[in-house]
Amino acid sequence: MEISDLTQVHTIGYRLQEVKVTFNHDIKVNASEVSIEAKQGEILSIPRWVADVMESEKLVDVQDTDMIVALKQALVKENVQGDFDLSTLDSDFFIKVRSYMKRLPPQDRDKVESMLNTLMRKRQGKIIRLADSSKMTSDLAKKLSIEERVLFDSIHMKSSNFKKQILGDKK
Repeated sequence: MEISDLTQVHTIGYRLQEVKVTFNHDIKVNASEVSIEAKQGEILSIPRWVADVMESEKLVDVQDTDMIVALKQALVKENVQGDFDLSTLDSDFFIKVRSYMKRLPPQDRDKVESMLNTLMRKRQGKIIRLADSSKMTSDLAKKLSIEERVLFDSIHMKSSNFKKQILGDKK
């Protein structure tokens, strides 16, 4: 499966998850699969995709994890690890960060994107070294995001094929 396909599937799953929102107005909505009735100030859990639409119309405030804090923590944890050891990220970490970034003003988005690039470069370097030298283990898989798992598998396969071309079937 291509990385974009896999990410898209996981993004759909993420958007179907429930998130807490605070209603800014009294509201009553009945649509095909969604029925919401809430008073101003009330807090309810609703599907994330509905919350995103309602937030864009200023009807709700989404009470979501501050992914800037999570990104900073991930960067600190990654810096503490050695060159061949990865810190653990949630499998949907990058999906959450991208979703969070869409709601930020442009000037804040640039700062977050810079931190995200730093984290990605650091982890990518480690993944390349690990994928070149060993197979995926269950312990390692738990530490990687879904995008990173696809990257690891792709690099490992290409590296193995390269070695076979040079050395033949002997390892």
